[in-house]
Amino acid sequence: MATIASDLAANLVTAAVALTALGIVSLAALRGWRDWIELKREELAAGRSAAHDPAVPHAGSRIEIADLKERLRKLEAIAAGVDL
Repeated sequence: MATIASDLAANLVTAAVALTALGIVSLAALRGWRDWIELKREELAAGRSAAHDPAVPHAGSRIEIADLKERLRKLEAIAAGVDL
């Protein structure tokens, strides 16, 4: 009879430790999720403020400008009769 009680007590302790560990991991994950969401909100807010600043061009527009400059250089070379 003593072994049944000690087995039950060991199982209860194991279950309590597992439940506590699960709770701690869940709280840590929730905290990380909330911090990540806050980070993304700050990035979006910074993106909106940078979009209104004409001194800082958008990355996509910089790529388009570079592409247009490259096309212009090629057309000028063709007009000058230079083979690329």
